[in-house]
Amino acid sequence: MLEAVQTGNLLFLSGMLPTEGRSAKFIGRVGAELDVETGRKAAYLAGLNALAVAREHLGSLDKVTRVIRLGVLVATAGDVRDQPKVADAASDLLQDVFGKDKNPCRMVYGVASLPLGAPVELELIFEVAG
Repeated sequence: MLEAVQTGNLLFLSGMLPTEGRSAKFIGRVGAELDVETGRKAAYLAGLNALAVAREHLGSLDKVTRVIRLGVLVATAGDVRDQPKVADAASDLLQDVFGKDKNPCRMVYGVASLPLGAPVELELIFEVAG
């Protein structure tokens, strides 16, 4: 499975996890093993990993003309409703890198579990220059 697929001027990234090397740096669910702030750190690291994959694929992040979509899956326990607060860390990172004028539309999902036991997984769609 590929981390990045480009078709035309769109670059799709999926399965961006908060990993260092091939291991999850954060393991657990927000509201059970992890608090919201730790979930935010995980979302930020997943965002950094996404930027690294995009840069590797494109050669430079300067080729990104717009962040189209950010999908954030947050593994939570029980009736946790703080998924948007966790997702904000990834959104803030993208805004810091690309600017407010390139903010994406965003979907945030609460899920029961994610690969490697990670608390967060991201998917992104970028518009890129040809």
